[in-house]
Amino acid sequence: PSLFPPGLHGIYGECRRLYPDQPNPLQVTAILKYWLGGPDPLDYVSMYRNLGNPALNVPEHWHYVSFGLSDLYGDNRVHEFTGTDGPSGFGFELTFRLKRETGESAPPTWPAELMQGLARYVFQSENTFCSGDHVSWHSPLDNSESRIQHMLLTEDPQMQPVQTPFGVVTFLQIVGVCTEELHAAQQWNGQGILELLRTVPLAGGPWLITDMRRGETIFEIDPHLQQERVDKGIETDGSNLSGVSAKCAWDDLSRPPEDDEDSRSICIGTQPRRLSGKDTEQIRETLRRGLEINSKPVLPPINAQRQNGLNLDRAPSRKDSLESESSAAIIPHELIRTRQLESVHLKFNQESGALIPLCLRGRLLHGRHFTYKSITGDTAITFVSTGVEGAFATEEHPYAAHGPWLQILLTEEFVERMLEDLEDLNSPEEFKLPKEYSWPEKKLKVSILPDAVFDNPLH
Repeated sequence: PSLFPPGLHGIYGECRRLYPDQPNPLQVTAILKYWLGGPDPLDYVSMYRNLGNPALNVPEHWHYVSFGLSDLYGDNRVHEFTGTDGPSGFGFELTFRLKRETGESAPPTWPAELMQGLARYVFQSENTFCSGDHVSWHSPLDNSESRIQHMLLTEDPQMQPVQTPFGVVTFLQIVGVCTEELHAAQQWNGQGILELLRTVPLAGGPWLITDMRRGETIFEIDPHLQQERVDKGIETDGSNLSGVSAKCAWDDLSRPPEDDEDSRSICIGTQPRRLSGKDTEQIRETLRRGLEINSKPVLPPINAQRQNGLNLDRAPSRKDSLESESSAAIIPHELIRTRQLESVHLKFNQESGALIPLCLRGRLLHGRHFTYKSITGDTAITFVSTGVEGAFATEEHPYAAHGPWLQILLTEEFVERMLEDLEDLNSPEEFKLPKEYSWPEKKLKVSILPDAVFDNPLH
């Protein structure tokens, strides 16, 4: 049993069902296992040759399957054993289908490095992936000149969930997409774009096979898809994207209280108050310590040489945005008070700012909320509509902060006005930084700033 762990045996069984003629596939193996201190969480990535299905217009391709996100061993060396009824480990393994190039006799190994990078993110953040999720990678997946620079996730079309002695394992397939397709998934939802990709053979077809040489987006292949399917879907459904990791910050522009001794009576009574300078410095010092603890990147690079601005766009299928995930653990309880602010200044880099129209049109106008979580610290900004329950921002006091977490409540009328004023965010090629938008009567200011401004989050 020690030579062939039961969890491993369960996944191998499903692979053998699909590939009975490939009992010993090529494998990429972690030289030093994660549980022995190695950097790669996946023990193995198996690589199979799949002949496709000509009747369904599915081309021949390489099929990659990971081993290690689920519990392979059941002895707590990697994952805590929680019983047979729930998920095994994180509850899933990753798969990837890469179109086989003519004359290619062996599968490329770069997809295994890609899967290790995603697995490192899951292990470090303890955020699991779900079908429909999308990952901004900002770099060709194979380090070439390809337009395929981001990923969507969906159920593998052939592999069935497996019951192992340590719980259930499902199989999530990585699907490579172009930037325009990622943006459409953000504006609408991942499942909708996956369905469109399935209908276009050149862009994935029914089994969603990634072709790194694909030079056209689905909207260039079929221009009607954008207007007839995506735009209509956004208008009807709104966006499923409830938050993103981002380069962002916010400042309290409220008037300081005249009586400094009374500055701690915040969020009680009708007069908004600021923390005194002493309190603010305490929070800054505590946050500074917290930033040292939480300085790991949101998505780690695949290897030490590759330092991309990686970013995970979170769908609401996981922990919802209206939970403050880590500020409570970093700031002493007595300092976590909800305080009302009179005036705020929001700061975003260009990529994050480009998502503000999505936040307003796709989320708030549909009665939902949207969160920006800083990748450099615990700062978070949540926009809420009047219909969101559990918000601490109200129509009477639309700006409220809980530690480093700011909530902004926007009425439908103000959202419509902001969308008009922010229209040029949709034309990044004409954009010159820095750019500032201001609504004086609402005491709200938004700045779009160069990335370098966010290198020091306490600056």
